[in-house]
Amino acid sequence: MKQRLMIINTLAVLLLFSGCGSSKTVAPSQNSALNSISKSNASKEKDGWMQKSLDGWLKNDWEPTVTQDKEIQKKYMEKKNIESQKNDILVENKEINDSNKEGKIEYVEKNDKPFTLQEYVDKAEAYMKAKPDNYEHSNVKKLESLPAIGK
Repeated sequence: MKQRLMIINTLAVLLLFSGCGSSKTVAPSQNSALNSISKSNASKEKDGWMQKSLDGWLKNDWEPTVTQDKEIQKKYMEKKNIESQKNDILVENKEINDSNKEGKIEYVEKNDKPFTLQEYVDKAEAYMKAKPDNYEHSNVKKLESLPAIGK
């Protein structure tokens, strides 16, 4: 009886493993069953609240504040003179005289330079200088008032 049970179990295990070993492996991108449940481009379709909030802060607060700093303009940005023509096509001139009052002078990021950590530190310093922290409205005061953390 024990031998028969052992033989049946062995055959069942062999049948199970031989069935799994003979199936072809399919890449996840070509797996139609997986793609019907979870699309690989689902994360690109819509951003979450936190990402939208960060993008809005970068566009509306960080970039205008940092680009107004004179040191950042000299070090990491280039001047461009933008003149409007009759057909509203913008023409960019790289050589600009400050005495030239005809066109609008704009500072834009240099395209050919790599981003460095020092650039981020300089920009953060310019941002903090332009918008200093207010102790009354910061979370530091709230955290310090907690009994286990604060005073």
